[in-house]
Amino acid sequence: MKITPRVKEILSWYSSDSPGTLTNLARLLGHGKLGGTGKLVILPVDQGFEHGPARSFAPNPAGYDPDYHFQLAIDAGCNAYAAPLGFLEAGAAKFAGQIPLILKLNNSDSLAKVDQPISAITGSVDEALRLGCSAVGYTIYPGSGARNRQYEDLRAITEEAKRKGLAVVVWSYPRGAGVSKDGETAVDIAAYAAQIAAQLGAHVIKVKPPKDLVEGAEAKKVFEKYAIPTKTLADRVRHVIQSAFNGKRIVIFSGGEAKGTEDVLSEIRGLKEGGSFGSIMGRNAFQRPKAEALKLLDEVMKIYAS
Repeated sequence: MKITPRVKEILSWYSSDSPGTLTNLARLLGHGKLGGTGKLVILPVDQGFEHGPARSFAPNPAGYDPDYHFQLAIDAGCNAYAAPLGFLEAGAAKFAGQIPLILKLNNSDSLAKVDQPISAITGSVDEALRLGCSAVGYTIYPGSGARNRQYEDLRAITEEAKRKGLAVVVWSYPRGAGVSKDGETAVDIAAYAAQIAAQLGAHVIKVKPPKDLVEGAEAKKVFEKYAIPTKTLADRVRHVIQSAFNGKRIVIFSGGEAKGTEDVLSEIRGLKEGGSFGSIMGRNAFQRPKAEALKLLDEVMKIYAS
């Protein structure tokens, strides 16, 4: 674990937290090829639960085996591996101590079609401790009519996790009746989602890369009045980072749907230029054959380290 001046600076932003929580946050920042740089590349594999096994693992059948994802994250030199309870239970003992783990505490499936999305709580802080995790993860859907329940559940989980010395990672994905489909990744909505997660006490915030679109009519007036730049991905990322306490909260960006290698790397360059703290890449990694996945993740990490 590399505790560099940059890592110390980041930890100083979380001065209300306990030594246990700061140590686990340091583990995330200090592990892997990017250890000590203040950047993160995390492998998340919750897609089997969220989208179904065939849609997730048929492109690379090795991924049906939970062990595969542990080993991929370790071999790639990722900062951490995140997954729901079942996948982590399947390999936590075999791979104990080899990579920091994040237990995803809520999940949903694609079978139910609901207007106001909300994920079920599928794990606990105590289970994260039992499995040796450094952090817990939780998804909120700003824009959903069920958001109040999600915010309240996250508040309770965050309080418990911090009391017991774990870090908190929040997936903040605007979705539901309050936003249009295109608006889910609008720059004003993505920035708002990052602000909400920060206000709810997240140590690490995961949002989607923002598009050059301002969804809210009132927000559009402000963007125009103050000439907030949105034309490039780097411009939009800067605004999202600024919205998370002026860059004093760790904000990482999802990889999204599977796409070609150059498209992935071009997006990573824009994220890095805008000040992103890193990426959390699932399908774009584990759906490739392992050799290709390792090469891609290595190139991503080199961009962030440059």
